[in-house]
Amino acid sequence: MTQERRIIVLGCTGSIGTATLEVITHLASSGGPTYRVVGLAAGANAALLAEQATRFGVRDVALADAGSAALLPANLSVARGPDAALELIERIAQPGDMVMAAIVGVAGLAPVLAAIERGCHIALANKETLVAAGSVVREAVARKGVELLPVDSEHSAVFQCLRSGTLREVDRLVLTASGGPFRTWSAERTRNATVAEALRHPTWQMGRKVTIDSASLMNKGLEVIEAHWLFDLPSERIDAIVHPQSVVHSFVEFRDGSTIAQLSPPSMKLPIQYALTWPERVAGCSPTIAWDALRSLEFEPVDQARFPAITLAKRVIDAGGSAGAVFNAANEVAVEAFIEGALRFGDIPAIVTESLNGLQAHPVNTLAEVLAADRQARQFARDRVAERAAAAR
Repeated sequence: MTQERRIIVLGCTGSIGTATLEVITHLASSGGPTYRVVGLAAGANAALLAEQATRFGVRDVALADAGSAALLPANLSVARGPDAALELIERIAQPGDMVMAAIVGVAGLAPVLAAIERGCHIALANKETLVAAGSVVREAVARKGVELLPVDSEHSAVFQCLRSGTLREVDRLVLTASGGPFRTWSAERTRNATVAEALRHPTWQMGRKVTIDSASLMNKGLEVIEAHWLFDLPSERIDAIVHPQSVVHSFVEFRDGSTIAQLSPPSMKLPIQYALTWPERVAGCSPTIAWDALRSLEFEPVDQARFPAITLAKRVIDAGGSAGAVFNAANEVAVEAFIEGALRFGDIPAIVTESLNGLQAHPVNTLAEVLAADRQARQFARDRVAERAAAAR
């Protein structure tokens, strides 16, 4: 693993992107594989993007906020605007490159598909890519013969556990959830939670949208759907359980009665590093478990009445087709409305449910069809949000 590999980091200024760059720096000094960062894509943080480009000697960058691009140094080659990440991939990606896909939301879908078509391997931290377009992505991955490596801690855990057996031998995958900040709250208090309260995650430091998804457990619903596409298992063989300590990241139950779990302190650097060094392991930069201080590991069932995301996710898997795009788009609209004060926290899953009820699932075979389903679902969800806002006035 001494040959230098090229890597493009999409979402480089977010929590996953910055951790990825820290892992790359660590690997260069620890005898692991060396990565040369050849492209960086960010949303609006021009200052951090410029600093990262300078630190890693990167010339080609992308910034979704075109207005902020003027703040970047003149020596950079800059793609700008909402399609900037896609333009960056189309301009510089080469067969065999690694692409860290860490753009949040369906905005990350087009650049990921473009990277696959160019023969790039994908380290996938953007769960919405598979939720909205699982069949399209899987077909492209198979056709191009590239690797799709999970970066979410839960899916990385499953991926690691599966080195103990084959999918044929698996009875069930169980993803763990911290339960978020409202795990012990009453239904009424949860329903009326504020944005500030939803952003106080007890164990993980993440971006705003992902943190709110974790509070509603919609993040776990997205992960259940993603697990279906990553590991090719039906809904009845994928489950979730609440584990407040966030030490057990997932476990796999095998047909013979064995259960294999992956444990580590809550740090995204470990799953990021595993994706970048797979199939080998090298000295890590993540903390290890202090076993002498670990007193208990708690598990409890998901309260489906307060947090219906898992039930909705299994419904999406069973429906197939455009249902994943509807689930994801409606949730993104609802979270945005909650942040803007136009929707109560407890109404986020209601908007998703109404969207799934109102838009019949149909086959999607191309990126264009996925994006059309996404647009329709967004408009439908916005209309439902507006109706609730009008009724509350």
